[in-house]
Amino acid sequence: MVIILALSFPHSPAEDGKMKGYYNERSKNMAKEQVKTDVEVNIGERFPLTIRRLGVNGHGIGYYKHKVCFVPGALPGEVVVAEVTRIHPRFLEATIHRIRKRSRHRVTPRDSYANVAGGFELENLAYPQQLAFKRQVVLDSLAKFQPYGYRNYDVRRTIEAPEEYHYRNKAQFQVRMVDGHVAAGLYKPNSHDLVDMQECAVQMPRTMKVVRTVVQLIEDLQIPVYDEDHNSGIIKTIVVRESWTTGELQLTLITNTPKLIHKRPFLEAIAQQLPEVVSVMQNVNPGDTPLVWGEQMIHLAGKETITESLMGLDFELSARSFLQLNPEQTEVLYEQAAEALELAPEDTLIDAYAGIGTIGLSLASRVKAVRGMEVIPEAVADANANAKLNGITNAQYEVGKAEELMPRWLDEGLQFDALVVDPPRTGLDDELIKQILRVKPRKFAYVSCGMASLARNLRRLTSVYHVDYIQPIDMMPQTARCEAVVKLSLRH
Repeated sequence: MVIILALSFPHSPAEDGKMKGYYNERSKNMAKEQVKTDVEVNIGERFPLTIRRLGVNGHGIGYYKHKVCFVPGALPGEVVVAEVTRIHPRFLEATIHRIRKRSRHRVTPRDSYANVAGGFELENLAYPQQLAFKRQVVLDSLAKFQPYGYRNYDVRRTIEAPEEYHYRNKAQFQVRMVDGHVAAGLYKPNSHDLVDMQECAVQMPRTMKVVRTVVQLIEDLQIPVYDEDHNSGIIKTIVVRESWTTGELQLTLITNTPKLIHKRPFLEAIAQQLPEVVSVMQNVNPGDTPLVWGEQMIHLAGKETITESLMGLDFELSARSFLQLNPEQTEVLYEQAAEALELAPEDTLIDAYAGIGTIGLSLASRVKAVRGMEVIPEAVADANANAKLNGITNAQYEVGKAEELMPRWLDEGLQFDALVVDPPRTGLDDELIKQILRVKPRKFAYVSCGMASLARNLRRLTSVYHVDYIQPIDMMPQTARCEAVVKLSLRH
């Protein structure tokens, strides 16, 4: 039986022959970080700090009187003058006041927002070192949770992305008033201070063209934008998605109320100035809530979906459909999963956490049958519609949790050989892990965007499975995010 897992982690790894020494050193550092140390320090205080490594979020880590200090934008080997911004019982946060000793791997970011807004954590680090960092995240997570045999895992070099910039197919920007003007962008870390983004080098360029045009139209038409302090106004968020293959664009306005002032002139202006936008939707998410999306969708203009092509298949994407943000690299990810699964024509594949069915449908031609599940009804409807769209008759998706549907299918007589999972960042559900360990599928692929949860899950899975290899894949250059594919085989 084979299992594949996909992971994501930071920093460059030690060579295989030095792994034992690496883990010993890392254990000492981690133990040091867990010690609560009272250090007399004040907000605004400055001190020299040597950066030892990068943390999981891409921030530089140094030690001030044995207390951990996180410094965004600082790189390993640098000596900086750090200025304290926040004080916590176990760690400090600081900014770079100035750099005394620069890393030879430091580069000039294309975006002025690097280390100001989230999503650009590594843009000042040369790309080869970004790839090494992401492999290191895997190693660090393994060292922290120590699944069985982790010191001997084959953690491969990170697969680089075809493009370091202009790869992101979706822009999801908050909209607020800043200095009397409509602004759209991302928040500064740990705040609701909006950074107005006039351009963004990681986005597909046309998504930014749509964002900036829409921002100007909102200002010209004086459509009220959301005010968090008073829970008033209308437009909260602009979401723009572009199809990598068809070039179609979809605009979604997330609003505080179903009412959209000046809707007609707004839609007329979109049609005239942005003919490439073929779908305009409205999502209603009232009130002050941490959730970006609400339940109510309103079709405003054009089509309700756009079409994307992956692995030779067409997928209809509704506004809330989940799709990887780097479509070109997504095909690499799916091929890595297929390679680890080693599928055969007689196999039946279970596609858990299926979303709109992109993984399972992409592999349907290689197996006898695909059965998938997802808890979001709209996603399941999209998955079955996409199967029909592509003439796939051996794939079927149902609404429900994998840990509930899998036993039911087994009771109904379904026999399956292969399992692929692509869980959220929190990892596999405990009950699903119990089902996997009970059923012991012969082939199993785990695609994960959360390296810590992956390492935690491996602690349990390795009671039955052997980790053949872990293949990190860079889905989002210039950020600390990574995915990985882990191949597992049953222990004998």
